[in-house]
Amino acid sequence: MDHDSRAVFFDGTAEHYDDDTFHAAVADELIAPLPSEPGVVLDVATGTGFAAYAALRLKPVRVLAVDLSTAMLAKARAKAPSLDPSGVITWQAGPAVPMPADDGSADVVLCASSLHFLGAVAFADWLRVLKPGGRLAFSVVSGARFRPSGPFADFVPGDLPFPLDEAGAAALAKDFVDVSAKTFTVDDGERVRSVFVVHATAP
Repeated sequence: MDHDSRAVFFDGTAEHYDDDTFHAAVADELIAPLPSEPGVVLDVATGTGFAAYAALRLKPVRVLAVDLSTAMLAKARAKAPSLDPSGVITWQAGPAVPMPADDGSADVVLCASSLHFLGAVAFADWLRVLKPGGRLAFSVVSGARFRPSGPFADFVPGDLPFPLDEAGAAALAKDFVDVSAKTFTVDDGERVRSVFVVHATAP
């Protein structure tokens, strides 16, 4: 599926994306154990900016947030006056893989609720952009729960094995070190949502 088709698809989901509070909860979980005051944070496939805004709590020098969908980015930018008045976050439209960042330039890479759209190719790019010792934090859906169907399935690459347990989630970051994975679950009273949250370090 080409980038233009993907952009149109996600533009169509932007209006109500923020209604799903699970995305914000996942972003918070990714940020929680990361060290403070990083230089450059990259938010891969930022959507409406949940992870980018959560990253501000780390007090980074700069956050670059990239997404294919201009409608998603418009929603993200609309929150900036209240959430990022200092303009730490730069919003950029375009493919998130490869990230528009120099080799070894990032201290942190974040990918919240998006890896299942990017595929396995993302990991090599994250290694490229991270400094040695830089931190990676991503979430990934469970193969036991995730069953894409209909038009939605066309946007899910077939090269990424969706893990069935925490060990499988950690194994996705096989080229990183100090990898940890845990199950993150939210029960809002109507349904139970669960993903694996993985943290790792670039060698």
